[in-house]
Amino acid sequence: MNATLPYRANVDLLEEKYLAWKNDTHSVEPAWASFFEGFELGLAQKSPEGVASEATTTAKGGAALSEDVIAFRTKVTNAALDFRRNGHTAAWLNPLAKEAPEVPALTAEGLGFTEEELGLEVSSQFFDGGRRSTVREMLADLRRIYCDKIGFEFMHINNRDVRWWLRERIEARVNAPALPAQKQADILRWVLQPETFERFLHKRYVGQKRFSLEGGESLMVALETIFESLPKLGAQEIVMGMAHRGRLSILANFLKKPLKTLFYEFSENYVPNMVAGDGDVKYHLGFETRRTTKIGGEVQISLAANPSHLEAVDPVVEGKARARQRHLDDSVARKKVIPILIHGDAAFAGQGMVAEVLNLSQLPGYRTGGTIHIIVNNQIGFTTSPADARSSDYCTDVAKMIEAPVIHVNGDSPLDVAYAAQFAIEFRQAFGRDVILDIVCYRRHGHNETDEPSFTQPNMARSIAEQPSTSSIFEKQLIESGVLTVEEAEAIRKELEADLEQGFQELATDEKSKGSNPFEGSTAQPQPSYSHEPVVTGIEQGALRELGLKLVEPPPGFKLHPTIEKRFLAARKKALEAGSGFDWAHAEALAFGTLLAENFGVRLSGQDTRRGTFSQRHCVLYDNDNRERYIPLQNIQAEQGKFCVYNSLLSEVAVLGFDYGYSLLTPNVLICWEAQFGDFANGAQVIIDQFIASAESKWQQPSSIVMLLPHGYEGQGPEHSSARLERFLQLCAGCNIQVANLTTPAQYFHMLRRQQKRAFRKPLVIMTPKSLLRHPQAVSKIEDMAEGTAFKEILDDESPDLDPNRITRLIFCSGKVYYDLINFRKENEIKNAAIIRVEQLYPLNVNMIWQIVKRYPRAQKKWIWCQEEPENMGAWMFIRHRLEDLTNHVVRYAGRERSASPAAGSKAIHTLEQEKLVEDAFSV
Repeated sequence: MNATLPYRANVDLLEEKYLAWKNDTHSVEPAWASFFEGFELGLAQKSPEGVASEATTTAKGGAALSEDVIAFRTKVTNAALDFRRNGHTAAWLNPLAKEAPEVPALTAEGLGFTEEELGLEVSSQFFDGGRRSTVREMLADLRRIYCDKIGFEFMHINNRDVRWWLRERIEARVNAPALPAQKQADILRWVLQPETFERFLHKRYVGQKRFSLEGGESLMVALETIFESLPKLGAQEIVMGMAHRGRLSILANFLKKPLKTLFYEFSENYVPNMVAGDGDVKYHLGFETRRTTKIGGEVQISLAANPSHLEAVDPVVEGKARARQRHLDDSVARKKVIPILIHGDAAFAGQGMVAEVLNLSQLPGYRTGGTIHIIVNNQIGFTTSPADARSSDYCTDVAKMIEAPVIHVNGDSPLDVAYAAQFAIEFRQAFGRDVILDIVCYRRHGHNETDEPSFTQPNMARSIAEQPSTSSIFEKQLIESGVLTVEEAEAIRKELEADLEQGFQELATDEKSKGSNPFEGSTAQPQPSYSHEPVVTGIEQGALRELGLKLVEPPPGFKLHPTIEKRFLAARKKALEAGSGFDWAHAEALAFGTLLAENFGVRLSGQDTRRGTFSQRHCVLYDNDNRERYIPLQNIQAEQGKFCVYNSLLSEVAVLGFDYGYSLLTPNVLICWEAQFGDFANGAQVIIDQFIASAESKWQQPSSIVMLLPHGYEGQGPEHSSARLERFLQLCAGCNIQVANLTTPAQYFHMLRRQQKRAFRKPLVIMTPKSLLRHPQAVSKIEDMAEGTAFKEILDDESPDLDPNRITRLIFCSGKVYYDLINFRKENEIKNAAIIRVEQLYPLNVNMIWQIVKRYPRAQKKWIWCQEEPENMGAWMFIRHRLEDLTNHVVRYAGRERSASPAAGSKAIHTLEQEKLVEDAFSV
């Protein structure tokens, strides 16, 4: 260390040592302690190594520093630290406030300085590299840096390099040159664009909801600043998500959605010209575009479609961003695709989705290289004030869980917003971490344009009514500083108004536009209609065996756990040799492996998926000595698809949303999300309802995501029995999703492969088994997966001694209960009942059912549906009328009685109920 400590290299180490010394003088080395006693006024500039001799001199009778001098030097050092930690509390962040708040602790008096001390010259290595100035000048500099119209929170970050980078840039800005005049004029244009647009809509479409951005126009400044910076920072794309506030303005001005299309969507006669589906309101729609920056770089911008569930789009955007990074071969640096999430203040503080998505940010299977979170902080949520909406000082405090830097900025100061946005994107590119930009602004109207805000916030409403617009404040500053003339500013306004008027006139004169597709240029992907046509997915037996053997051979010297080696892998080898005994997880591995060999990708994520909740999968093998990992599915052949498997964080909604978003942009990848137990999907219901089940209808966005939901009644109680099959079936309409409850490993093999082999894409929901994972009867032969075979939506009775002419009873079922039924029939030597399995419940192949039941001419009047679930759950309410339409007779029910709970908590009661429902299937 040099005698004069270099600010850049040592300030963090100094601070760390100083804080330790301040708390306990004996907690640091004697040399450091002596150093701190003497360096703050620049009187002792020696290094800790050199202080030792000085300390010796003092001990031999040299003059010691007085307590008053030490106390003063401590105050000087503490001043810089206090401003860094708490300066944001004294910043003028609220545009509705007449001045910055007074924070006594950050005044000269509050910091402990007397009037006489303010004139003393000081030098602190903790600030400005040790530059000498008076205490008064030093405090003024600190106040300009930390208490102007930007407030920085970064001292909660533990990483020294990150903290230093932030501090170095923050404290250098006080000497930064003013922006060029043209750049300031551009910023005025960016503020005027949304303001002019919103006022135009307000005049032309009186009383219509648009969730105006008025009061938060500086959002456009932040977005445009980031956009213009991307080419020189090595970025090519933006993937965005936001709720409805200001969305129309962002679509029009940032994504450049054609104005005539936007205006047409306000028409009372607006009918979208879609291939299929129901559409959505205009402020939920997504859009894609490519724009060129001023320096010539091209950037693709995608705004994800989003329902009114505010933060529900967050994980979807993250998944889409990661998918684009994969496409651009940017899975290491992750600098080419920038996720941007725009939040409301109340939602950011209140929605649990936000915390879950923040928690995803640095996890291996879900990281996207850092997200820029922009908060349009209206200081209110609908009609609820912050005092009633959060327990923290800031809406951003939840982001401190991941040590994200937070930049608060006054929305009525566009130059500061531009600086903060530039700061945010540079930080993201430097460290690959999330950053929070909190634009403190206001909402000029109510929640929508028909609300009256003064009903509940009269004081705020009065302040807003008196507040000049952001553009008028900024325009006045530019004119007074000579950057623009009055005429130049007015010319910008008139140009923007003319563009809007032109778009409106184009709508009025262009008849073709009235039938235009509002999804044109958006993320819509029309696709072929659903088809029940079988897809051959079988594999030649020799190839299947060869691939299977590669999955059971770890590398030489790899020491497996004895149970994995002697039971798990041995059982798979035996099945491959015998050509039979393929269980559920083995069939899954073969399905994944064959797809990978055909150059499809496979991604599997969820809680404990690598091992499998029921210790059935073991797709990652661990060395028993050192925990080194080996993933057989990544080592099939030289050229193969990419296999990714991730144990997720303990979340359903964020992870499912992420994987769904990933699936939207990766049609050649089989994306599987697995719930630890099927009922855990309850926690992800908003993703299921608002995206998976309805996105194609609302936004024409197809997905082929697979949801694996362990389901089955084994006496494990209400929370580990049902995946709520009935809820998925209730969501079924228009061939929107596929719902299956399979009975054999081969069927699972074919269904997974079929998911990637068809011309259309549909989400797939599979009720996967638990007890059937190891059931001796729930196994398949290699010929069941061999060349020429395919998935069968309905399975006829396969009993070899069955005489169709003697059958008087048809029992329909789905899933695990099938094995209870066939065992009961065998034990009781019943000859007149056939058992038909509905493997795919939706879309239901009615023609296939009819072809099967025609084989049983004497059974047309006695059809029974048997299920394990209570009568008000499961598939009964869904399938009853469909079967009755076929038979023209009442279909009888065999199952549990109606219940408020999915299953009994008692194993004994469960067993009695199970025995009764199976017996009823043969007697009702």
